[in-house]
Amino acid sequence: MARGAGFDFVVADMEHGPIGLGELGQMAAAGIAAGLPVYGRVTGPDSSDIARVLDCGATGVIVPHVDSAADAQRIAQACRFGPRGARALPGPLPMLDYRVVPASELVDGAERNVEVIAMIESAPALGAVDQIAATPGIDMLMIGTNDLADGIGLRGQIDHPDLRAAFQRIAGAAAAHGCGFGVMGLPEALVESHALALGARAIVATNETNLITEGGAAQLARLKAKATR
Repeated sequence: MARGAGFDFVVADMEHGPIGLGELGQMAAAGIAAGLPVYGRVTGPDSSDIARVLDCGATGVIVPHVDSAADAQRIAQACRFGPRGARALPGPLPMLDYRVVPASELVDGAERNVEVIAMIESAPALGAVDQIAATPGIDMLMIGTNDLADGIGLRGQIDHPDLRAAFQRIAGAAAAHGCGFGVMGLPEALVESHALALGARAIVATNETNLITEGGAAQLARLKAKATR
């Protein structure tokens, strides 16, 4: 459905809500079959699910609450095989069609197909953003819009100039260190100024709850308008 609607990727959110590894594995398998990347968001840098998300076939892992270079290093270690990291060698992987291959081929294939995304969501993270972006093995910085606003004392003030300045700082750090830049939770009205204009290449635009409620409400309003003519 996501591919048919034109979305470029899907996020399985294991931080907020009931989705677990079993559901993520099913979503990842469907994504592989459909040619649609599926990312898994875990609960934080200390999550025991970071490597398992990748073992289950996700294109990449999104890690929230990355507040320091030490957090970023811990994530990279969990996601990368030796000597770059400490990820354990798994069995046959979904992303390699479950083929039994030599360990060197498995590692090479898995490393090529993994994206590690660190979320910047707090004042400490903003202060350490250059060190986080410079950490080997981190592929993208992604802003958690509402949490970042909350973390720098601007709860609910998504259009505040100081938050826009924070977005610019994060985007600049990503560009300076060769990382991708993405945004999650940004209102549609601010996508141009706070994401596209800053070079974002990944925008988590909505979620299934909003799609259902907003789409349902819009259709109901159209039908009611016809009924009252």
